[in-house]
Amino acid sequence: MSSQSYHLPTQGSGFATGAAAGEGASGPLVSYVCGDCASKVQLSKGDIIRCHMCGHRVLYKERTKR
Repeated sequence: MSSQSYHLPTQGSGFATGAAAGEGASGPLVSYVCGDCASKVQLSKGDIIRCHMCGHRVLYKERTKR
């Protein structure tokens, strides 16, 4: 090993992640359908995967209308 110590890379390393890449703090909202009560649930990144109405934890992603 060399006598030089390791230095962590700084924020200006050229790689943009998170808010620096143009994302919002909470991210875009994605629509899901509850597997139990069929209500629509909108979640963003980091949200708990749970229906707001019944508490069911199985959510299905809505189909796109292309």
